[in-house]
Amino acid sequence: MIEVLFGESEAGAMRMAARKYKKKLGNDVICLAFLLDIGNIQEAVDSTYRKNFIFNFYAQEQWGKDIEMESSLRKTGEAYQEELDRFKQYLQNGESIRIWYSENPYSLCGFYQLCHLLQSCENKIFAVKLPEHVVKGNTVIAYQSWGEIEYNKFVDFLSFQKELAVIERRKYAFIWGNLVKDNSPLRAVINGKLVSVPENFYDFLIWEHLTDKPVTEARLIGILLGTYSLGISDAWYAFRIEYLIKQGKIKVVKDSARKYERDICLA
Repeated sequence: MIEVLFGESEAGAMRMAARKYKKKLGNDVICLAFLLDIGNIQEAVDSTYRKNFIFNFYAQEQWGKDIEMESSLRKTGEAYQEELDRFKQYLQNGESIRIWYSENPYSLCGFYQLCHLLQSCENKIFAVKLPEHVVKGNTVIAYQSWGEIEYNKFVDFLSFQKELAVIERRKYAFIWGNLVKDNSPLRAVINGKLVSVPENFYDFLIWEHLTDKPVTEARLIGILLGTYSLGISDAWYAFRIEYLIKQGKIKVVKDSARKYERDICLA
């Protein structure tokens, strides 16, 4: 059994879990964190475009002039492409696959795209969807992503596993095909459905919390992440803030080499 996840932190936790629970979890973990909720999806996931996109998205100067960090980020897209190659080799070897996904846009996009790849394969394919919440005694625990799960708790979610029939994989592959045809700059989950949306879809949240009183960009992004559980990253907010600064709609009051540390306000 091969475990597949779509986020770096969740894949890291799964690797720890797999080492501890060797009899219950797979013998390898694949991370396919291609950020498919953002950007051109008519380009293949293993294309130069996607590799460069991943670097440019994460290297938004929040690291300042950290050459070592920049070098590491440049290898990120290539590393995920190598993960995909390993995954395809496992398929050829007849390995069973277990996909861990959630309703976060990046994860659901990854799941649908993978179903497109797997729609006709003869391997056993299983999926574990992150539940909206679990009940423990008198407590209801809500989850947003697999990255929130402690590594020693992954086995508790195996009860949610189901085998994906070929017809189900083809259904999800069809949804992915329509999203590829739309090829919008952004994909979001609305009422449980993954849909194409314009690039400014989340901008109203920035306007909701940005005033003419200067605030550190990192603090603003932290407020957005803490207030809205939408499954989007700090890097997306940083990307949009940078765009709005260039449009003259947000003003930099106090600049910094590390962009997350600069003070900004309404222009």
